[in-house]
Amino acid sequence: MNEFEKNVQSKRNDAVDSAVGFIVSFGFFATLFIIATAIKLMG
Repeated sequence: MNEFEKNVQSKRNDAVDSAVGFIVSFGFFATLFIIATAIKLMG
């Protein structure tokens, strides 16, 4: 094992981090879509 495998900065599960990133990005684009749809319906 090399030095970086022995001294790990974060021991959290990568699947949790990727899931959080996916949910945050999905929520951002869903919010943009909802705002754009609301503006289109008002106009």
